[in-house]
Amino acid sequence: MTRPFTSLLVANRGEIAVRILATARRMGLRGIAVFSDADAGAAHVAAADAAARLGPAPARESYLSIPALLAAARATGAEAVHPGYGFLSENAEFAEAVIGAGLVWVGPPPAAIRAMGSKAAAKALMEASGVPLVPGYHGEDQSEDRLRAEAARIGFPILVKASAGGGGKGMKVAASAAELEEALTLARGEAKAAFGDDRLLLERFLPSPRHIEIQVFGDSHGAIIHLHERDCSIQRRHQKVVEEAPAPGMTAARRAEMGEAACAAARAIGYVGAGTVEFIVDAGSSPDAAGDSFHFMEMNTRLQVEHPVTEAITGLDLVEWQLRIAMGEALPLRQDQVRLDGHAIEMRLYAEDPARDFAPSTGMLRHLDLPSGLPGIRVDAGVRQGDAVSIHYDPMLAKIIAHGPDRATALRRLDRALASSAVAGIRSNLPLLRGIAAHPAFRDAALDTGFIARHAEELLAAPGPAPRAVLAAALLRLLRDAVRPDPADLHSPWGAAGAWRLNGDGYQDFVLLDGAARLALRAHPGAAPLLDLPDGPARVQAVRWQGEALEATLDGMALRATVLRDGAALTVLCNGATQELQLLDAGAASGATAEGGGRVLAPMPGRVLQLLVGEGQAVARGAVLLVMEAMKVQMRIAAPAEGVVRALRCQVGDLVEDGAELAVIEVDLAT
Repeated sequence: MTRPFTSLLVANRGEIAVRILATARRMGLRGIAVFSDADAGAAHVAAADAAARLGPAPARESYLSIPALLAAARATGAEAVHPGYGFLSENAEFAEAVIGAGLVWVGPPPAAIRAMGSKAAAKALMEASGVPLVPGYHGEDQSEDRLRAEAARIGFPILVKASAGGGGKGMKVAASAAELEEALTLARGEAKAAFGDDRLLLERFLPSPRHIEIQVFGDSHGAIIHLHERDCSIQRRHQKVVEEAPAPGMTAARRAEMGEAACAAARAIGYVGAGTVEFIVDAGSSPDAAGDSFHFMEMNTRLQVEHPVTEAITGLDLVEWQLRIAMGEALPLRQDQVRLDGHAIEMRLYAEDPARDFAPSTGMLRHLDLPSGLPGIRVDAGVRQGDAVSIHYDPMLAKIIAHGPDRATALRRLDRALASSAVAGIRSNLPLLRGIAAHPAFRDAALDTGFIARHAEELLAAPGPAPRAVLAAALLRLLRDAVRPDPADLHSPWGAAGAWRLNGDGYQDFVLLDGAARLALRAHPGAAPLLDLPDGPARVQAVRWQGEALEATLDGMALRATVLRDGAALTVLCNGATQELQLLDAGAASGATAEGGGRVLAPMPGRVLQLLVGEGQAVARGAVLLVMEAMKVQMRIAAPAEGVVRALRCQVGDLVEDGAELAVIEVDLAT
């Protein structure tokens, strides 16, 4: 259904909802948001002209509820629905329900979604059309026996993928037949939770391919064009982290060849709107190296997370194109009119801990700095400082996009943007992004999907000792906090915990824990404080605080930092890095006590999905005890040692915090 409309409901949340609403407002449309109970105060709600509640926090009761979304559209007087990406964006039943309710669907026809929304059906269609595929299985028989047999035929390592959806959800690698059962179980669980569909397909796993995708657009008048390619090779958990356009090394001839293949795929299903055809290039570091071939992976029948890099090099607003095409307008450009201007790189900022296998991180964003006003830099964010990051949704916080006349300029601008970014209150992948941007292999465009794993030793290295500036900023914060006036008598000397001494210079001693290192530090307060640091004394002058932001001079050099404090925990943001310190009692014994080997702690906040053992049960080291889920990712929690389960501290359905005790194993010390 196509027709002009003046009001648009965005059936999504977070960054993509904010981004769609911005274009709607610029076009003079009334933008309508929807929200769950967890998102009542979210940024996308504030960005809308109107908003409607869907239901409780779990996605299946809110953003995945078709009846709730249609009810919200009716209640707010929406005329059109944009699904964003994720959730129901590639759900043909939702598209049909929207159209059936008399609303305009901002997306491809339901038949096209159905044809490509199932990766298995899409591969069968492409195979029939002569498009090259990665060897695999995409049949209807989903029995365990059939999947095992097909995996043996294809050969290991093998990639298990959700047939519906995308974004790396429901995707696991099995290196051998022994690992296949666990991969199938986890992939099915994640696919069901994320897309409501647990069907799977199998593909031969290519360990170091490049992931090249083509942005296509079609209108209701039969025209289809492509808007060049994107390289999305740098990934973690089979989910993209860095995307750029154009693909480094791509020639005009190969671009035309891949672009025509993508357009042919779209024509085969009568495609309308924005879509992305994804290919794997299975050899060499260049998409057009001699002997290379490209294989069809899938078609995403929606806008992609990485669409801003295409917008940067073409100068187009792809959301505006979507809306105009949904109104029945023709594509505004012919293929030969699509420009390619410079180079763009996008990095995704996630709430996750790369050092703990990218486990999601939840909590309050106590501090959030994102680049603003820098040349060539765009930021698409779905959160604000003070927002809560919950376990219920995808952990992406924002996207940082750099554009320049060439890749080298885009990289320089990206470096500056990342240096001016900071996140505190939760763990984030910001240090990883900085590491990728600075890595020589990335600078040289040596890209493939194994990039992060191959360079993990450098990219995921533990932070080094706190530098001098960080320790100075922490001590200055502690000195400031040491003065606590008695609210009943602001002039009472007994309300201050200062450094005054009856005889001699005043000083205060502090003990900070920096990782495993215990640092005994001394501060001499005054108009120009003297700090005794591990590498020698430091003189501080012109100390000025504005809230938690510090400006001072340290040894004649400017010192700027933000120091957050939560009880004994100190978080220092300084010179583009974040350092966490712990204040200890000055008389505390040195060293830290390790957790008992038999305690099983939650590696992330989340929900307990399955308990696979009972109290009193003997378990081997590495045996799976339970399965947790957070932010659509499932994780199996294993026994740390051989022993007997003496206590289970959780039940199925429990929401547990990061570090919560889940079980106690009585360890067999003889082993």
